[in-house]
Amino acid sequence: MTSTPSASLKLKKTKITDTNITLSHGSGGSAMRDLINEIFVNNFDNNLLATLEDQARFEIKDLAKIGDRLAFTTDSYVVSPLFFPGGDIGSLAVNGTVNDLAVGGAIPLYLSCSFILEEGLSIDTLKTIVTNMKIAAEKAAVKIVTGDTKVVSRGQADQIFINTSGVGVIPAGINSGANNLQVGDRILLNGFLGDHGAAILIARGELDLQCTIESDCQALNSLISAILAVCPQVKAMRDATRGGLATVLNEFAQSSGVGIQVQETAIPIREEVRGMCELLGLEPLYLANEGKLVLVVPPEAENRVLAVMRSHPDGKNAASIGEVVASPPNLVYLKTPFGTNRILDMLVGEQLPRIC
Repeated sequence: MTSTPSASLKLKKTKITDTNITLSHGSGGSAMRDLINEIFVNNFDNNLLATLEDQARFEIKDLAKIGDRLAFTTDSYVVSPLFFPGGDIGSLAVNGTVNDLAVGGAIPLYLSCSFILEEGLSIDTLKTIVTNMKIAAEKAAVKIVTGDTKVVSRGQADQIFINTSGVGVIPAGINSGANNLQVGDRILLNGFLGDHGAAILIARGELDLQCTIESDCQALNSLISAILAVCPQVKAMRDATRGGLATVLNEFAQSSGVGIQVQETAIPIREEVRGMCELLGLEPLYLANEGKLVLVVPPEAENRVLAVMRSHPDGKNAASIGEVVASPPNLVYLKTPFGTNRILDMLVGEQLPRIC
């Protein structure tokens, strides 16, 4: 972590006696050193982090063995509540950044993480979040190799904000992009939509709803690797986060100048999510997801990609939901169960606050 003055400090055994974050934990002194060593270094320890320099250092030759291009991404996480069924802000931060790399065809390798901690945050809460980040990183086979910690006064943050950046390598021959779509291409989805947005809404406790919906928070890089192994010609991939499926499809259509037709009855949505949306006047196709992959493949690859997805635990409910059409260009529309077409535009405004 960049706020630690010397690599040798890692060798000192430290024990935090405070129960809550104080401004001294951001002062650059011994309290900050102890916080970083006990909570961050002990959880994220790896050969690149171990030097505790102000940057992580990589061998170019090792990266070149994997591919011919670097992918780099960054994102910030401000979810409320911090813990929700199926995940928390820590696992969300790791999985979200891993997914942003993986949908570009990259093999995710390294993450940074920066924490903005509010004075008064429970130390035990921070420990749990960091432990869950460690578990998520190990499951996704990535290393957290550098980071930073800042503490702000009470009222200047909402307990904890996390920024994660990620570096990955794109293998040769992989050229996924939103501008690659052609007429006839198929639209595939790896499972049920809207679980994350619904789980966050229920976890806030503001509604008297008696149902249990878990977030779909998960890393998608293993599933994507399996897909690319049988179809390196994947046209485009996105994880349907804020704005949901509707936003992703509109971005695809506008980037490629094509139309997209989606069969409404083919889109997998849990009955609990559908019922909650009907009750609250929400559209599930705009709900956020944190483990849903939207991909476009050539028509001849549709069946073999679906078979691979359904054989993978992260894609067992995969479905083919639509296709790329010539007109109307730049638009997405739903084919309803009644045989009519309904335009599916991009989200206007905000359905739900603070969902990632």
